[in-house]
Amino acid sequence: MSPPAPSPNGDILFAFLSIVLEGAPYLLLGTIISGFIDAYLPSNAMDRLLPKRPLFAILVAGLLGGFFPVCECAVVPVIRRLLKKGLPLSCAVTYMLSAPIINPVVVLSTLSAFKGQNPVFMTCSRLLMAYIATVIVGLVVSRLRVDRVLRDHVMAEGDTAHSHAHGSHDQRVMHALRVARIDFLDTALYFVIGVLITSVFNTRLVVLPEAQGAIATLSGNDWLAVPGLMGLAFVLSLCSTTDAFIAASLAGFSWIARLAFLVFGPMADLKLIFLYSSVFKKAFVARLIAGLFVLILLLSAVWKYAAPPLLQLIHGPAV
Repeated sequence: MSPPAPSPNGDILFAFLSIVLEGAPYLLLGTIISGFIDAYLPSNAMDRLLPKRPLFAILVAGLLGGFFPVCECAVVPVIRRLLKKGLPLSCAVTYMLSAPIINPVVVLSTLSAFKGQNPVFMTCSRLLMAYIATVIVGLVVSRLRVDRVLRDHVMAEGDTAHSHAHGSHDQRVMHALRVARIDFLDTALYFVIGVLITSVFNTRLVVLPEAQGAIATLSGNDWLAVPGLMGLAFVLSLCSTTDAFIAASLAGFSWIARLAFLVFGPMADLKLIFLYSSVFKKAFVARLIAGLFVLILLLSAVWKYAAPPLLQLIHGPAV
């Protein structure tokens, strides 16, 4: 008796479980952090920690990932609670976009992945481009009205916020865990929907011979390769702690195309659309994704020609 034929949906299920198992622990970590922020951080703490002037506050927010390192799956519930604690919207968006890249874990993974391919230059370029992009986005968001950006229930949380940074230690821990449970259930739904769509793309579209041929065509032309790899990063929805190893393996593409892949992917991908939608209005999410795409395209074009003189200062192999 012959064995049954493999299920045509087996690859989708495998990809779905792989991404969920990789991302869910970070999502859980993010919601736990958000719970303890709600329980222990005083409501006026962010006003005291950040500079008073909006420009300097945004500049500092772009570097907070170095002190509070989280990946893109974990950062959304964290900024939801930071908003409730008084973090300005522009700083929250800046931190949300920069933290998955500007943090020690990603720095080390990028250095390791590009070993032998000028790792210092690629890592510094990734950090610098990400920082510039997120600060620009933060400055733009600072000009927007909050009610045009945040969902109504998130705004209501901020309006009714009160500090839980009082009471016994046991009471605050229990409150933190309750908040973590609520945030996890709220964001997990969006996460699962995004992962399911990502799995279908990865197993049914990216692996098609037509898609493989298109990727080969893109690699020889930077004008096509940069947006092409950005689109690939959007579809693959890789974790920022591991995406450098994928980028380093794309040897057929230029360094600037791979750099765009590394900067755009952690800020905008399929699953993040749904995670962002748990906090922000859909129209804002759509404008944010489109704006990031155009902005990183422009920054890549500038960096491609500005980098060679700077590269001469770094005594390493050519990129």
